[in-house]
Amino acid sequence: MSGLLDGRIAIVTGAGRGLGREHALELARQGATVIVNDLGTSGAGEGSSAGPADEVVAQIRAAGGEAVTNNADVADFAAAEGLVKQAIATFGGLDVLVNNAGFVRDRMLVNTSEEEWDAVIRVHLKGHFAMLRHAGAYWRAEAKAGRPRAARVINTSSGAGLQGSVGQATYSAAKAGIAGLTLVAAAELKPYGVTVNALAPSARTRMTEAVFAATMTAPDQGFDRMHPANVSPVVAWLASPGAADVTGRVIEVEGSRICVEDGWRHGPAADRDDRWDAAAVGPALRDLLARAGDPEPPYGAR
Repeated sequence: MSGLLDGRIAIVTGAGRGLGREHALELARQGATVIVNDLGTSGAGEGSSAGPADEVVAQIRAAGGEAVTNNADVADFAAAEGLVKQAIATFGGLDVLVNNAGFVRDRMLVNTSEEEWDAVIRVHLKGHFAMLRHAGAYWRAEAKAGRPRAARVINTSSGAGLQGSVGQATYSAAKAGIAGLTLVAAAELKPYGVTVNALAPSARTRMTEAVFAATMTAPDQGFDRMHPANVSPVVAWLASPGAADVTGRVIEVEGSRICVEDGWRHGPAADRDDRWDAAAVGPALRDLLARAGDPEPPYGAR
């Protein structure tokens, strides 16, 4: 196995199934050594099993690649640190972090429980933070010791986090947080040679199979636009040394379509050099809104 990532050491979280599985396999095909992390939970984050991660490791090894299993809960701060330390102790370093682990508990906002909110925010947003925190500290220490690594982070946001998705308030909030975290991490880690980008993938996985079931394509009917493997080549390129000048970006991938998201920017503005009178705010703001573009509606909005 050789390619864009020869000699690179990568962690992929949530790599037992779906997108994470395809990412781990593609990174290995491109020559990376992969730590395959997966807690082995259900699609709703319940239970645990070493089986899914072990199966991916076995597939990588059978194809001639190098991989090991990790079954840590990435939202556990100490366990996330242990995962980074495992890469360093086992393979001598870390070059690539793909944050992918997550699950959904979809519910309309007014029906969402506190437990559902906490669980989804924890695995997505805290899981990304914990892994970034420990990997970033390692890369900073290496750079300060005169051993900078051409490190890459690929986070996983979502169209739900960028445009919103009806019935997914918690998931949308978590994924929006990941997009914001990506921007800050990209700026803070840039001095150490680390790039941080995020994907907004559209693919058929356990979390989306009900949504995308109608788009399934039989093998003899050509390209399957919703297969999760379509996203992984973008991950591999962003993880490569050749992507050193790309950071702080959110990139949407669906089938064969790659789209660079154009996020929050300063739009039309008005400044009166004095405190606004409340009655004057209305006409001024309506004028600004008329000159601004309409926001894209959330997925599922009527």
